Amino acid sequence: MIGYSCIACAETQPAEYDGFLCPACGNNLDILYDYAAAAEAFPRQLGSSPVDIFDFAELLPVFRKTPFPLRIGATPLYAAPRLGESAGLANLYLKDESCNPSASIKDRASAIALQRALETGAGVVAVASTGNAGSSTACLAAALGLGAVVFVPESAPVPKLTQLLSYGARVLAVRGSYDDAFELCLAASEEFGWFNRSTGHNPFTREGKKTCTYEIWQALGGELPDRIVVAVGDGNIISGIWKGCRDLHAAGLIERMPRIDAAQSESSAAISRTVHKLRQDKSDTRDWTSVEIDEVEAHTVADSIAVNRPRDGIAAVKAVIESGGEAVTVPDSEILEAIPQMSRLTGVFPEPAAAAPLAAVKRMRADKSIDVDESVVCIVSGSGLKDVGRAAEIVGNPIIIEPSLEAVRKCLR
Repeated sequence: MIGYSCIACAETQPAEYDGFLCPACGNNLDILYDYAAAAEAFPRQLGSSPVDIFDFAELLPVFRKTPFPLRIGATPLYAAPRLGESAGLANLYLKDESCNPSASIKDRASAIALQRALETGAGVVAVASTGNAGSSTACLAAALGLGAVVFVPESAPVPKLTQLLSYGARVLAVRGSYDDAFELCLAASEEFGWFNRSTGHNPFTREGKKTCTYEIWQALGGELPDRIVVAVGDGNIISGIWKGCRDLHAAGLIERMPRIDAAQSESSAAISRTVHKLRQDKSDTRDWTSVEIDEVEAHTVADSIAVNRPRDGIAAVKAVIESGGEAVTVPDSEILEAIPQMSRLTGVFPEPAAAAPLAAVKRMRADKSIDVDESVVCIVSGSGLKDVGRAAEIVGNPIIIEPSLEAVRKCLR
């Protein structure tokens, strides 16, 4: 790590800078590396599996002197031929992030952010979350011996709240939206001196999520697929996936970059609306300080991507536009239908937000914006156990029978 660069105005700061936002324009920061030096030591054992995300230490902004107490990352990349056939694709893969300790991709971000908190001497970590970032922060804080305060909207799913409380976090359910929780977390962290891990504010979260791209690169033998499809809420996962691509390219480890596609609910489509507006207006996106991200009134069944004002919005829009990807919106009904489809054809059980990429892929195939032979990776960002209530809406109920073989026979007729 050699410093920071602003996502919008490109103003740089030295590595010793202790702020989270650009002092020049107030936008989010991106972390910079000496890519020539990193390339010399970056893992080249292609085809082997990483132990955890700290295997990629040369392109991470923190340093672990001892092993991390939980395994973060090293999640499987599954080929999904039957699911691909149903969606009209010959080369579909699922990157299953539900295998992380708290069952979501957010553990990658929390591992790097909390390691940074330890390096700065923080004792309490705070986060605003719709659920997954909070449960991840609580999980890893418990493992590291840090205090955790989590701000969630009052509507957060019960399984996620239960997970948070089980880890011992102080959970503050805010009467309002995720955006209200975000603002309150900012104010409280400033007031009480807490380390704020919130995505779209803390630049270290993007650095954790980018390791998902490194693992895809490693699993595919030193290449990336034609497309990576990501569910988008506040924008931090998709910006992290794109950061991983840019890192690999800058280090000379790949030549061809993938398209990065954003999958959003029609009911929470701030990023998609902004991308389409910029493309329709043929806006000059060299000056990102002039780009304004649309705000919406989000009310999707996919709570993990229900965001009114995406806090990493500029970086998310840049990921789609710079990569030449698509910004796809799908109705909530198609997101819910994708849950049992993925589950029954692959054995991977996604929460609603994690099913959104599959719904988007099906929509893109129908629109012919994806060719049948393209290699496509869907990021399965979280487990369906995070929100079983939504899955129950689409899969139905068990058949109640008498305890007899005749009753079984009747059901089979």
